[in-house]
Amino acid sequence: MRLFFASWPPPAVAKGLTQWAREAQRGCGGRVAREDAIHLTLAFLGEADPQGALATGRAVRVRATSMRIEVARYWNHNRIVWVGPGKVPAELAELARALGETRQFAGHVTLLRKARPPAQLPPLPPLEWPVREFLLVNSELRPEGPAYEVLERFALT
Repeated sequence: MRLFFASWPPPAVAKGLTQWAREAQRGCGGRVAREDAIHLTLAFLGEADPQGALATGRAVRVRATSMRIEVARYWNHNRIVWVGPGKVPAELAELARALGETRQFAGHVTLLRKARPPAQLPPLPPLEWPVREFLLVNSELRPEGPAYEVLERFALT
């Protein structure tokens, strides 16, 4: 299984991000992430034992938080447009560490893939992403894009 821990936005946030991504797409092309697939990866485990991952998720004791979407950027090396917070909330960084993320947590949400460098990205709408739970997800790569299967949800305190 190809596993990762992630946070999914509430429907209104996902809808706002999708609308913004469609507007950004006009200036740089690319493929917009499916609205139901928009997520914040907290820790990518790759090929991993689900039982070990479940045990890790169940042991986490981190406070709920929220993430304000304030920054939009283009990464040339992998041709994506992403959004995220201006400053990662301390609770999100703590959660990512507790779930096994060893690098400094970047807190980015990919919205466009295979995009060209944009001349300018449109302004972001004011969006607040509450993080009240996290999920253990299995990812299956398919030609039309990844398919996600939620294995378990974990509430934050």
